[in-house]
Amino acid sequence: MKSSSFLKVAALTATVAMILVGTTACGRGGGAEASGDKIVLALSTLNNPFFVELRDGAIAAAKDAKVQLNIVDAQNDSATQANQLATAASGNTKAVIVNPVDSDAAASAVNALIKAGIPVIGVDRTVNGATLASLVASDNVAGGRQAASELAKAMGGKGSVIHLQGVSGTSASRDRGTGFEEGIKAFPGITVVAKQTANFDRAAALDVTTNLLQANPGVTGLFAENDEMALGAIQALGGKAGTSVSVVGFDGTTDGLAAIKAGTLVATIAQQPAKLGKLAVELAVKAIKGKTIEKTVPVEVVAVTKSNVGDFAK
Repeated sequence: MKSSSFLKVAALTATVAMILVGTTACGRGGGAEASGDKIVLALSTLNNPFFVELRDGAIAAAKDAKVQLNIVDAQNDSATQANQLATAASGNTKAVIVNPVDSDAAASAVNALIKAGIPVIGVDRTVNGATLASLVASDNVAGGRQAASELAKAMGGKGSVIHLQGVSGTSASRDRGTGFEEGIKAFPGITVVAKQTANFDRAAALDVTTNLLQANPGVTGLFAENDEMALGAIQALGGKAGTSVSVVGFDGTTDGLAAIKAGTLVATIAQQPAKLGKLAVELAVKAIKGKTIEKTVPVEVVAVTKSNVGDFAK
Protein backbone atom coordinates (compact mmCIF):
# COMPACT_ATOMS: atom_id res chain seq x y z
CA MET A 1 0.00 0.00 0.00
CA LYS A 2 2.76 2.44 0.88
CA SER A 3 4.57 1.71 -2.39
CA SER A 4 1.36 2.19 -4.44
CA SER A 5 0.59 5.51 -2.71
CA PHE A 6 4.14 6.71 -3.28
CA LEU A 7 3.91 5.93 -7.01
CA LYS A 8 0.60 7.79 -7.30
CA VAL A 9 2.05 10.85 -5.56
CA ALA A 10 5.18 10.74 -7.73
CA ALA A 11 3.10 10.53 -10.92
CA LEU A 12 0.94 13.45 -9.83
CA THR A 13 4.03 15.52 -8.93
CA ALA A 14 5.59 14.81 -12.33
CA THR A 15 2.38 15.82 -14.12
CA VAL A 16 2.12 19.08 -12.22
CA ALA A 17 5.79 19.83 -12.94
CA MET A 18 5.23 19.27 -16.67
CA ILE A 19 2.25 21.64 -16.66
CA LEU A 20 4.24 24.32 -14.84
CA VAL A 21 7.19 23.99 -17.23
CA GLY A 22 4.88 24.23 -20.23
CA THR A 23 3.28 27.38 -18.86
CA THR A 24 6.59 29.07 -18.18
CA ALA A 25 8.25 28.03 -21.40
CA CYS A 26 5.44 28.64 -23.85
CA GLY A 27 2.37 30.31 -22.38
CA ARG A 28 4.14 33.30 -20.83
CA GLY A 29 6.72 33.52 -23.58
CA GLY A 30 4.37 33.88 -26.53
CA GLY A 31 1.61 31.31 -26.16
CA ALA A 32 -0.86 30.39 -28.89
CA GLU A 33 -0.23 33.67 -30.73
CA ALA A 34 3.50 32.95 -31.08
CA SER A 35 5.05 32.21 -34.47
CA GLY A 36 7.10 29.12 -35.21
CA ASP A 37 10.31 30.91 -34.16
CA LYS A 38 11.54 29.50 -30.88
CA ILE A 39 14.04 31.34 -28.68
CA VAL A 40 15.59 29.71 -25.62
CA LEU A 41 16.44 31.94 -22.67
CA ALA A 42 19.00 30.11 -20.51
CA LEU A 43 19.31 31.83 -17.14
CA SER A 44 21.88 31.15 -14.45
CA THR A 45 19.21 31.23 -11.73
CA LEU A 46 15.70 32.43 -11.02
CA ASN A 47 16.38 32.42 -7.28
CA ASN A 48 17.35 36.08 -7.55
CA PRO A 49 14.97 39.04 -8.06
CA PHE A 50 17.31 40.58 -10.64
CA PHE A 51 16.95 37.62 -13.01
CA VAL A 52 13.21 37.41 -12.37
CA GLU A 53 12.93 41.00 -13.62
CA LEU A 54 15.18 40.17 -16.58
CA ARG A 55 12.96 37.19 -17.40
CA ASP A 56 9.81 39.30 -17.20
CA GLY A 57 11.27 41.87 -19.59
CA ALA A 58 12.13 39.08 -22.02
CA ILE A 59 8.64 37.59 -21.77
CA ALA A 60 7.03 40.94 -22.56
CA ALA A 61 9.28 41.44 -25.59
CA ALA A 62 8.59 37.91 -26.86
CA LYS A 63 4.86 38.53 -26.56
CA ASP A 64 5.16 41.75 -28.57
CA ALA A 65 7.25 40.00 -31.23
CA LYS A 66 4.92 36.99 -31.26
CA VAL A 67 7.74 34.49 -30.81
CA GLN A 68 7.94 31.47 -28.54
CA LEU A 69 10.24 31.93 -25.55
CA ASN A 70 11.38 28.82 -23.70
CA ILE A 71 12.94 29.67 -20.34
CA VAL A 72 15.34 27.32 -18.58
CA ASP A 73 16.84 27.83 -15.11
CA ALA A 74 20.27 26.32 -14.40
CA GLN A 75 19.96 26.98 -10.65
CA ASN A 76 23.57 28.21 -10.64
CA ASP A 77 24.93 24.86 -11.83
CA SER A 78 27.28 24.91 -14.84
CA ALA A 79 26.70 21.26 -15.74
CA THR A 80 22.93 21.74 -15.70
CA GLN A 81 23.26 24.76 -17.98
CA ALA A 82 25.50 22.84 -20.39
CA ASN A 83 22.82 20.15 -20.67
CA GLN A 84 20.10 22.76 -21.19
CA LEU A 85 22.10 24.40 -23.99
CA ALA A 86 22.73 21.00 -25.60
CA THR A 87 18.98 20.35 -25.51
CA ALA A 88 18.39 23.71 -27.17
CA ALA A 89 20.80 22.76 -29.95
CA SER A 90 18.90 19.54 -30.63
CA GLY A 91 15.48 21.21 -30.74
CA ASN A 92 13.92 23.49 -33.33
CA THR A 93 15.60 26.51 -31.75
CA LYS A 94 16.19 29.59 -33.89
CA ALA A 95 18.23 31.60 -31.35
CA VAL A 96 19.54 31.29 -27.80
CA ILE A 97 19.95 33.96 -25.14
CA VAL A 98 22.36 32.90 -22.42
CA ASN A 99 23.16 34.30 -19.01
CA PRO A 100 26.04 31.98 -18.11
CA VAL A 101 26.51 30.46 -14.68
CA ASP A 102 30.24 30.51 -15.41
CA SER A 103 31.60 32.62 -18.26
CA ASP A 104 34.38 30.10 -18.97
CA ALA A 105 32.47 26.85 -18.45
CA ALA A 106 29.67 27.87 -20.85
CA ALA A 107 32.03 28.24 -23.83
CA SER A 108 31.90 24.63 -25.05
CA ALA A 109 28.10 24.39 -25.14
CA VAL A 110 27.76 27.87 -26.66
CA ASN A 111 30.32 27.11 -29.38
CA ALA A 112 28.35 23.98 -30.27
CA LEU A 113 25.27 26.16 -30.79
CA ILE A 114 27.20 28.62 -32.93
CA LYS A 115 28.66 25.77 -35.01
CA ALA A 116 25.10 24.53 -35.57
CA GLY A 117 24.22 27.94 -37.04
CA ILE A 118 22.18 29.12 -34.04
CA PRO A 119 22.89 32.74 -33.07
CA VAL A 120 23.68 33.21 -29.39
CA ILE A 121 23.05 36.46 -27.51
CA GLY A 122 24.75 36.99 -24.16
CA VAL A 123 22.79 38.87 -21.52
CA ASP A 124 24.26 40.50 -18.39
CA ARG A 125 27.34 38.23 -18.57
CA THR A 126 29.59 37.34 -21.49
CA VAL A 127 30.88 33.91 -22.52
CA ASN A 128 34.66 33.72 -22.65
CA GLY A 129 36.13 31.89 -25.64
CA ALA A 130 33.01 32.18 -27.80
CA THR A 131 32.06 34.66 -30.54
CA LEU A 132 28.59 35.79 -29.51
CA ALA A 133 26.24 37.39 -32.02
CA SER A 134 25.77 40.16 -29.46
CA LEU A 135 26.18 40.96 -25.77
CA VAL A 136 23.62 43.02 -23.88
CA ALA A 137 25.13 44.11 -20.60
CA SER A 138 25.67 46.93 -18.18
CA ASP A 139 29.11 48.49 -17.90
CA ASN A 140 30.00 46.59 -14.76
CA VAL A 141 33.52 48.01 -14.48
CA ALA A 142 32.18 51.57 -14.53
CA GLY A 143 29.50 50.53 -12.06
CA GLY A 144 32.13 49.13 -9.70
CA ARG A 145 33.96 52.45 -9.81
CA GLN A 146 30.72 54.28 -9.02
CA ALA A 147 30.16 51.95 -6.07
CA ALA A 148 33.63 52.75 -4.73
CA SER A 149 32.96 56.47 -5.05
CA GLU A 150 29.61 56.31 -3.25
CA LEU A 151 31.01 54.13 -0.46
CA ALA A 152 34.03 56.40 0.05
CA LYS A 153 31.76 59.43 0.17
CA ALA A 154 29.59 57.82 2.84
CA MET A 155 32.69 56.81 4.85
CA GLY A 156 34.23 60.27 4.71
CA GLY A 157 37.19 58.93 2.75
CA LYS A 158 38.59 56.80 5.58
CA GLY A 159 38.05 53.48 7.32
CA SER A 160 38.12 49.74 6.55
CA VAL A 161 35.95 47.80 4.10
CA ILE A 162 34.65 44.28 3.52
CA HIS A 163 34.17 43.31 -0.14
CA LEU A 164 31.59 40.58 -0.87
CA GLN A 165 32.17 38.93 -4.24
CA GLY A 166 29.65 37.21 -6.50
CA VAL A 167 29.79 33.83 -8.23
CA SER A 168 33.39 33.01 -9.04
CA GLY A 169 33.99 32.77 -12.78
CA THR A 170 31.22 35.15 -13.85
CA SER A 171 32.14 38.20 -15.88
CA ALA A 172 29.75 40.33 -13.79
CA SER A 173 31.58 39.53 -10.57
CA ARG A 174 35.00 39.95 -12.14
CA ASP A 175 34.16 43.29 -13.76
CA ARG A 176 32.36 44.78 -10.75
CA GLY A 177 35.20 43.72 -8.51
CA THR A 178 37.80 45.16 -10.89
CA GLY A 179 35.96 48.48 -11.10
CA PHE A 180 35.56 48.67 -7.33
CA GLU A 181 39.22 47.92 -6.67
CA GLU A 182 40.27 50.52 -9.24
CA GLY A 183 37.90 53.10 -7.77
CA ILE A 184 38.80 52.57 -4.12
CA LYS A 185 42.50 53.17 -4.86
CA ALA A 186 41.64 56.86 -5.25
CA PHE A 187 40.96 56.95 -1.49
CA PRO A 188 44.21 56.12 0.37
CA GLY A 189 42.46 56.47 3.72
CA ILE A 190 40.33 53.40 2.98
CA THR A 191 41.62 49.83 3.30
CA VAL A 192 39.90 46.68 2.06
CA VAL A 193 40.50 44.31 4.98
CA ALA A 194 38.52 41.28 3.75
CA LYS A 195 37.29 39.93 0.44
CA GLN A 196 35.24 36.75 0.09
CA THR A 197 32.64 35.24 -2.22
CA ALA A 198 29.02 34.92 -1.14
CA ASN A 199 27.80 33.71 -4.56
CA PHE A 200 25.37 36.59 -5.19
CA ASP A 201 23.16 34.99 -2.53
CA ARG A 202 21.46 36.70 0.44
CA ALA A 203 21.66 33.77 2.87
CA ALA A 204 25.30 33.09 1.98
CA ALA A 205 26.12 36.77 2.50
CA LEU A 206 24.53 36.70 5.95
CA ASP A 207 26.81 33.82 6.98
CA VAL A 208 29.94 35.19 5.30
CA THR A 209 29.48 38.69 6.73
CA THR A 210 28.81 37.33 10.22
CA ASN A 211 32.11 35.45 10.11
CA LEU A 212 34.08 38.34 8.60
CA LEU A 213 32.76 40.77 11.22
CA GLN A 214 34.11 38.53 14.00
CA ALA A 215 37.58 38.77 12.46
CA ASN A 216 37.21 42.46 11.55
CA PRO A 217 34.93 44.08 14.16
CA GLY A 218 36.00 47.63 13.34
CA VAL A 219 34.92 47.79 9.69
CA THR A 220 33.07 50.93 8.65
CA GLY A 221 32.13 50.04 5.09
CA LEU A 222 30.96 47.11 2.98
CA PHE A 223 30.61 46.66 -0.77
CA ALA A 224 28.53 43.79 -2.13
CA GLU A 225 28.58 42.98 -5.83
CA ASN A 226 24.80 42.66 -5.88
CA ASP A 227 21.85 43.81 -3.78
CA GLU A 228 21.00 40.32 -2.55
CA MET A 229 24.39 40.04 -0.84
CA ALA A 230 24.09 43.61 0.44
CA LEU A 231 20.77 42.72 2.07
CA GLY A 232 22.29 39.62 3.66
CA ALA A 233 25.14 41.76 4.99
CA ILE A 234 22.63 44.25 6.40
CA GLN A 235 20.99 41.41 8.33
CA ALA A 236 24.37 40.42 9.76
CA LEU A 237 25.19 44.03 10.68
CA GLY A 238 21.90 44.64 12.44
CA GLY A 239 21.76 48.15 13.96
CA LYS A 240 25.21 49.00 12.55
CA ALA A 241 23.89 49.06 8.97
CA GLY A 242 23.51 52.64 7.83
CA THR A 243 24.86 54.02 11.11
CA SER A 244 28.43 52.94 11.92
CA VAL A 245 28.80 50.81 8.78
CA SER A 246 27.97 52.08 5.29
CA VAL A 247 26.77 49.45 2.80
CA VAL A 248 26.70 49.76 -0.99
CA GLY A 249 25.11 47.19 -3.32
CA PHE A 250 24.67 46.68 -7.04
CA ASP A 251 21.62 45.98 -9.28
CA GLY A 252 18.88 48.36 -8.13
CA THR A 253 16.38 45.65 -7.20
CA THR A 254 13.08 46.46 -5.52
CA ASP A 255 14.37 45.23 -2.14
CA GLY A 256 17.59 47.18 -2.59
CA LEU A 257 15.71 50.40 -3.27
CA ALA A 258 13.52 49.77 -0.22
CA ALA A 259 16.67 49.39 1.91
CA ILE A 260 17.91 52.78 0.66
CA LYS A 261 14.59 54.32 1.70
CA ALA A 262 14.95 52.64 5.11
CA GLY A 263 18.47 54.04 5.51
CA THR A 264 20.26 50.69 5.88
CA LEU A 265 21.73 50.77 2.35
CA VAL A 266 23.71 53.87 1.36
CA ALA A 267 23.57 53.28 -2.39
CA THR A 268 23.06 50.73 -5.13
CA ILE A 269 24.33 50.82 -8.68
CA ALA A 270 21.09 50.37 -10.57
CA GLN A 271 20.95 48.22 -13.64
CA GLN A 272 17.82 47.83 -15.70
CA PRO A 273 17.21 44.07 -15.72
CA ALA A 274 13.84 44.22 -17.50
CA LYS A 275 15.45 46.31 -20.24
CA LEU A 276 18.31 43.81 -20.53
CA GLY A 277 15.79 41.00 -21.11
CA LYS A 278 13.77 43.06 -23.57
CA LEU A 279 16.78 44.08 -25.65
CA ALA A 280 18.14 40.53 -25.69
CA VAL A 281 14.90 39.19 -27.19
CA GLU A 282 14.73 42.02 -29.72
CA LEU A 283 18.30 41.27 -30.83
CA ALA A 284 17.53 37.54 -31.07
CA VAL A 285 14.53 38.26 -33.30
CA LYS A 286 16.70 40.43 -35.57
CA ALA A 287 19.36 37.72 -35.72
CA ILE A 288 16.75 35.12 -36.70
CA LYS A 289 15.68 37.38 -39.56
CA GLY A 290 19.28 37.72 -40.74
CA LYS A 291 19.53 41.39 -39.83
CA THR A 292 22.81 42.97 -38.75
CA ILE A 293 22.98 43.49 -34.99
CA GLU A 294 25.43 45.33 -32.76
CA LYS A 295 28.18 43.22 -31.19
CA THR A 296 27.80 45.05 -27.89
CA VAL A 297 24.69 46.79 -26.58
CA PRO A 298 25.46 48.72 -23.37
CA VAL A 299 22.72 49.55 -20.88
CA GLU A 300 23.32 52.51 -18.59
CA VAL A 301 23.92 52.05 -14.87
CA VAL A 302 23.13 54.78 -12.35
CA ALA A 303 24.13 55.32 -8.72
CA VAL A 304 20.95 55.43 -6.63
CA THR A 305 21.06 57.08 -3.20
CA LYS A 306 18.49 58.52 -0.83
CA SER A 307 18.49 61.74 -2.89
CA ASN A 308 17.21 60.10 -6.10
CA VAL A 309 15.68 56.79 -4.99
CA GLY A 310 12.21 58.20 -5.63
CA ASP A 311 13.00 58.30 -9.35
CA PHE A 312 13.63 54.54 -9.39
CA ALA A 313 11.36 52.97 -6.77
CA LYS A 314 8.10 51.67 -8.14
